[in-house]
Amino acid sequence: MLLYRRHRRLITAVLLICAMGGAAIWYSLGRASLDRTTRECEAAASIGERLRPFAKGELAAISVDKTPQLPPAVAFNGPEGQPMSLSDFKGKMVLVNLWATWCVPCRQEMPALDKLQADLGGADFQVVAINVDTRNPDKPKAWLQENGIRNLAYYADPAGKLLQVLQRSGHVVGLPTTFVVDASGCEIALLKGPAEWASPDALAFIRTALGRS
Repeated sequence: MLLYRRHRRLITAVLLICAMGGAAIWYSLGRASLDRTTRECEAAASIGERLRPFAKGELAAISVDKTPQLPPAVAFNGPEGQPMSLSDFKGKMVLVNLWATWCVPCRQEMPALDKLQADLGGADFQVVAINVDTRNPDKPKAWLQENGIRNLAYYADPAGKLLQVLQRSGHVVGLPTTFVVDASGCEIALLKGPAEWASPDALAFIRTALGRS
């Protein structure tokens, strides 16, 4: 019996050491990943410094990240139905907007997003409005045409997976949701709710982010 108890204590000790070693390895890997993300987004912090004074007026509710990070890995369909992700826009600042036809505030801000793309879109900036309707995939396209939205390319996630990813990350509590990613792929600002994206406040915010002001 004494020998059995000693063996049991030994096995317990070995298992505890293995568990602690495993936890240390996972912590080290997680820390290394966080450090890599922080290093990649160091330059984006200076953009945030410039932007904070411009988070006012129509954009008073926008949150500018003090320590920019890489956004969650998201996937969606491009204008031709091809698989895409934010990495496809590397080298260009993008304003990512999630919208749906059943969301009244989303519909109300789409003309302003369309005008923002018309005014500032180009080689260094693009509005990426991603529709998240999961029923009747032709309805969002028809709505855009009927309402004169001509400057925005059509991006969509009819499977609803993108919305789930961003809900888990805390980006989305409702629609619309908009976040800004700089040319290096780092998230620099997040807005939960609608905004007047064609207003002087919004234009000044984006121009400052792009270094055009």
